[in-house]
Amino acid sequence: MTTTHPVLSPEAQFISAARVSEEGDPAPYFRREFQVSEGLRLATLRVTALGIVTSFVNGRRVGEDVLAPGWTAYQHRIAVSTYDVTEHITPGDNALGAIVAEGWAVGKMGFELKRHHYSDRPALSAELVLEYEDRTESITTDQSFRVGEGAVRSASIYDGEVYDARLQPTGWDLPGFDDSAWEPATVHPQDLSVVTADGPPPIRRTEELPVASIISTPGGRTVVDFGQVLTGWVRIRVSGEKGQTVVLRHAELLNAHGEPEYETLRTAKATDTYTLKGDDEETWEPDFTFHGFRYVDVEGWPGELDATALTAVVVHSEMNRTGWLDTSDSLLNRLHQNVVWSMRGNFLGVPTDCPQRDERLGWTGDLHAFAPTAAFLYDVRGVLGSWMKDVAAEQREKGYVPFYVPDVSTTPSAPTALWSDVVVGLPSILYREYGDVEILRQNWPAMTAFVDQVEALLDPTGLWGSGFQFGDWLDPDAPADDASGGKTDRHLVASACFVKTAQQMADAARALGLVDETARYTELAERTRTAFRTEYLAPSGRLVSDSATAYALAICYDLLEPEQRVRAGERLAQLVTKSGYTVSTGFVGTPLVAHALSDTGHVDTAYLLLTEKECPSFLYPVTQGATTIWERWDAVRSDGTLNSTGMTSLNHYALGSIAHWMHRVIGGLEAVEPGYRRMRIAPQPGGELTSALLVHDTVLGEVRIAWNITEGQVSMTATVPEGASAEVVLPNHPDGLELEVGAGTHTWSYDVGVEEHEDYTFDTSLKTLAEDRTAWRALTQVFKKHLPFPIDASGPDASHVNLNILLAAVPHSTPELERDLRETLAAL
Repeated sequence: MTTTHPVLSPEAQFISAARVSEEGDPAPYFRREFQVSEGLRLATLRVTALGIVTSFVNGRRVGEDVLAPGWTAYQHRIAVSTYDVTEHITPGDNALGAIVAEGWAVGKMGFELKRHHYSDRPALSAELVLEYEDRTESITTDQSFRVGEGAVRSASIYDGEVYDARLQPTGWDLPGFDDSAWEPATVHPQDLSVVTADGPPPIRRTEELPVASIISTPGGRTVVDFGQVLTGWVRIRVSGEKGQTVVLRHAELLNAHGEPEYETLRTAKATDTYTLKGDDEETWEPDFTFHGFRYVDVEGWPGELDATALTAVVVHSEMNRTGWLDTSDSLLNRLHQNVVWSMRGNFLGVPTDCPQRDERLGWTGDLHAFAPTAAFLYDVRGVLGSWMKDVAAEQREKGYVPFYVPDVSTTPSAPTALWSDVVVGLPSILYREYGDVEILRQNWPAMTAFVDQVEALLDPTGLWGSGFQFGDWLDPDAPADDASGGKTDRHLVASACFVKTAQQMADAARALGLVDETARYTELAERTRTAFRTEYLAPSGRLVSDSATAYALAICYDLLEPEQRVRAGERLAQLVTKSGYTVSTGFVGTPLVAHALSDTGHVDTAYLLLTEKECPSFLYPVTQGATTIWERWDAVRSDGTLNSTGMTSLNHYALGSIAHWMHRVIGGLEAVEPGYRRMRIAPQPGGELTSALLVHDTVLGEVRIAWNITEGQVSMTATVPEGASAEVVLPNHPDGLELEVGAGTHTWSYDVGVEEHEDYTFDTSLKTLAEDRTAWRALTQVFKKHLPFPIDASGPDASHVNLNILLAAVPHSTPELERDLRETLAAL
């Protein structure tokens, strides 16, 4: 266990109420009065808790952060918040107060819904340092504090907050309050040495959304729609009689019958309750919970509900936005916005899988899949740097990387591809984004410990061919009750991923100047690559698992010889075409498949995959009104019903990893050297896009790339920051022009002409039609509509078969099929 320099004095003990906390208990209120002399120069409050804490000085709430101290692996690291409270304090009598609810430390968390993972009751530790010209005084948490109760009757991460304004003790956080009925605080055994100032960035309110509409449901419910799935809570302004109770129940979706759908929450109640004290107007929002929602079922509102009386408060970790993409396609823009909203909704101290149901865990695989996208959209060094400290601490304690961090499971985690290897992959991704070699240095012990562990599990040939694996998690073809049971051999996935991991280790060792380690991990990468080829790869480039994920892994992780790579790219394009450009990949393959296509010369196929609207596809949820990324492509079916699998979060960023390809290929930006010291600017327009604008704030400054295609003319502008250089590949340039540029703004314009082809007829071969990806997608939609089986144009006979021959040969051919095919050809 490692500690930083002391951030609280040894006298700042953790204190609590005497009684063990039970589910539904009121949150403890802590208070103490103190004297302040004239001449105070500075007052600094440092505070932390086992639970969630809000602090008060003389009746004023301290700080702008919420849900403090956030969630870390509390047995190793508990973050402390520091505030300048000088302006809150006056000479004479003063009072320090705090409310501590159960939060992650005490309340139920994880699949077992167990309580008391870190503490059996909420506990507070604080130190108020008073600096005068000639001395310093400290007020620290000890048994001189008193503990009572107030309006916060219960608070749960999963279930919500219950607040009875009638029970709030008037003036409890002011001097002069009579706390004689309160109990003395009890010293809690928590060790202060784990308290650290090096915690995650604070969680803050970042945006407020007004009510989009108020709905009266068929069942007579009053439901507020905020128009956006978000993470946070609702602030209310309400007037009514004393004792009236307003109940707010949160949901992501209205079901096919127009009623709130709570199945996505599983057992989480996600309900806030406010009981009025009867003042003229009362304003309230919860402090000790958060919800993932778009809709709120409002019950018990006094009088008619006014839309201005409710406001959605969006919260997430403090982090600066660094990446933007805007295109000429509104659906792609909405897809990109959905990715951003899902990231915002799941970066609350811990990068979680989802913010709504009884889970909200820091799954390593989800983050690993999404990390390149996350690092483009926001500066994540604070959030993910802190989280990686917890990953390393859990790994040191347990001897393995848990599936999720912080780990609240009683079951050990097996070393697993995409999940456990985040200890190598994430530092490598962050190093490439920010160019800071210290990221690698700080994580090197965890990186080597994981690779040493897996290397010992390899068979004599170098394959990672045994043990549990998640495989290509949530492959859309996997059984509903077995998300790991996809098409791709899970040990093929593991072996391919470990080759990539070993190569990342070699690259990291080289960056750190570790000569022997560079040689060692280079040899490991070569040995495992050879083992993969021997076991899973035919000389032709075909793979044992003939799936999109398998080919994407082989292409992106450099597992192929050049000739094999060409063949693998062709086969991948055939598989994507055969699927009608719908998605056939899970957590492993989805971040890679579009890159694998475009990197092997199949950009047109990648665009067709991106822009397909039939389920499962990237745009299907968008066409269904999604405002965030779904956990499953078909989380909501076209008839509005929920896919009832128990895993249907509507705010789950992992499959939003496609945005990384959008940034790299549509926007055209890629780091060639860490920190964008050298970059590649190479937009590849496709589909029906006519323009795009990408902006990225790198550590060296802003990169801006804009391109436009109008009537056969391309114009492009690129801005490169000082200290950087770029290799530029001009899109669709007739001469394939590539050039080198330095810092500054550069502009190009040139003619590319308009590509034409002969009109397609029923005599055009299937091979020719299939080579035009746009045409083949349109025809595929017709085939799917009328035929119970797919039409494959990848076979050797495709050049000799046309639509006339096809219609004569296939069963189920109808006049309607012929009519729709002719209309489609005419439209093309």
